[in-house]
Amino acid sequence: MNDLLSHGLQGFGPLLAQGTWMTLKLALLSLALSLALGLIGASAKLSRSRLLRLPATLYTTLIRSVPDLVLILLIFYSMQIWLNDLTEMLGWNYVEIDPFSAGVVTLGFIYGAYFTENLRGAILSVPAGQLEAATAYGLSRAQRFRLVLFPQLMRFALPGLGNNWLVLLKSTALVSIIGLADLVKAAQNAGKTTNDMLFFLCLAGLVYLVITTLSNRLLKHLERRYNTGIKELAR
Repeated sequence: MNDLLSHGLQGFGPLLAQGTWMTLKLALLSLALSLALGLIGASAKLSRSRLLRLPATLYTTLIRSVPDLVLILLIFYSMQIWLNDLTEMLGWNYVEIDPFSAGVVTLGFIYGAYFTENLRGAILSVPAGQLEAATAYGLSRAQRFRLVLFPQLMRFALPGLGNNWLVLLKSTALVSIIGLADLVKAAQNAGKTTNDMLFFLCLAGLVYLVITTLSNRLLKHLERRYNTGIKELAR
């Protein structure tokens, strides 16, 4: 079986495995950054301060209005140009941005806008009376968030978060255009070398399908966990 698989991959198995690992690292780190930006953005949009609401609104409106591919190219090359100008002004040596770091920042920044709206809607779905009760009991802001707000907003946010995660995962394929050796790039290289592009691209699609299937199972588990006791309370 191993010999058959090795023959079918024509020696490109390790390259595809490295590409898969690169894709997973890129997606997970981008997810972490997106969640952080989403929480900050949602808090800003729900703030009473116009100085906080306006930048957050501009951020989500702009990012969600421009295609991801355009944003990836724009952010990546803008970052490199700004860094070049800075190093030249300070008299430092030329610094080239690492494609992986650029990919994480770019995808995190883009999907942070989608997570902002997702989390904002979830926060609004939590009854305000529960937060007021937590305040009356003397809980600090951090305790209110950890014990009252977060468990409930996750119940409302998880379907949207799961959908955004799957879209983010597929969008990692776009980062290959800035030179990152992800799964799609590895499949393209293997296909060009062997003149069997269709096979390797289908194989890459199969790997994405496996990852998304496992992700869906994990998301279903999380949804059941955060919905524990809800049906009993509704009766």
